[in-house]
Amino acid sequence: MSAYAPSSSTPALGAPGVVRRALDWLDQRGPMSWIIVMIGSFVFGGPLGLLVLGFILMTGRFSGACRRNSERASMRCGMRMHVSRPTGNMAFDSYKADMLARLEREQAEFEAFLGRLREARDKAEFDQYMDERAKDAAHPAKDETDAPAEGKPGAY
Repeated sequence: MSAYAPSSSTPALGAPGVVRRALDWLDQRGPMSWIIVMIGSFVFGGPLGLLVLGFILMTGRFSGACRRNSERASMRCGMRMHVSRPTGNMAFDSYKADMLARLEREQAEFEAFLGRLREARDKAEFDQYMDERAKDAAHPAKDETDAPAEGKPGAY
């Protein structure tokens, strides 16, 4: 056996190491995972936080990993959803398209309902204000300023 033969404890050349797997795992979960790691490293060790921040900035973890066209870059962007990607099963794709269209229609209807609800509430509050104002105008309260000032001491 030669000295250059890989032992059972070293990973094969094609298999990623522990660090690479950890980086890929964080990349798959998106930028929020990197922010959590950075904050945690600042909490548990200030200089370690600076190292993590420097690593994030130098490797471009936040600068356009989702915008690149490579498959690896799209895997890094854990925030991206592949809703429109076909699965190859035509029945499921048709069901998915119908369901998404129905959900979008229901969302639009619900938002319209909320808008009408807000308008009705605002109109009711305005009508209540106008009714109270009309009552106050119809029945003015007798103030001391309305009474004649002749009998009061210090009146002019």
